[in-house]
Amino acid sequence: MKSASIIFLILDLAGTFVFALSGAVAARQKQLDIFGIFSVAFSVACGGGIVRDLCIGAIPPAGLNNWLYLMAVIGATVLVTGFYKFVRFLQQPVLLFDALGLAVFAVTGARKTLAFGYGAETAVLLGIVSAVGGGVIRDILLNRIPAILTKEIYASAALVGSLIVVAGDIFHYPAELVSIVAVISCFALRYLSLHFHLNLPSFGKDETNPEEPG
Repeated sequence: MKSASIIFLILDLAGTFVFALSGAVAARQKQLDIFGIFSVAFSVACGGGIVRDLCIGAIPPAGLNNWLYLMAVIGATVLVTGFYKFVRFLQQPVLLFDALGLAVFAVTGARKTLAFGYGAETAVLLGIVSAVGGGVIRDILLNRIPAILTKEIYASAALVGSLIVVAGDIFHYPAELVSIVAVISCFALRYLSLHFHLNLPSFGKDETNPEEPG
């Protein structure tokens, strides 16, 4: 296996692990049982990647075919359930893990799509799907409004990461260097937006509507 392939596999497994951590922590905060925690963790960690693989024809999806992904989810579940007090010491652990997973999956999703011979537009779109798909599934399972439907900088951060990967491929820059830059850029954009409360424009109540009776 080429060194680049090994690096991308490691990145993908790292994304799987940190997304599983975010899902397990969120499920633990909702006081789910061990099966519920594992189910949410697996859905978050592998959901977006499974959708991506189905779209590009990578059958069966890596999340269902490679035991390493399952072990990453199990490891995250055990860590959260067994050492939850330690995990809680991290400031806003769900958001931290989610931001890191978002960045890694945006990069690996776009990279894998390009590797299967698809064009730049498809790579960007499926990079975003890989990054945000698991978070959407998590929020739905936990009865929350998905982050991509709110004013937070979430999917747009994944867009930046995916665009950097595609641009690097177009201009033939080293894949490893481009991936590192893309991960850092996406993570920084997402995390700094949370730290400094930066949001996309949102629209409140339409004050031009006719006055309500009474």
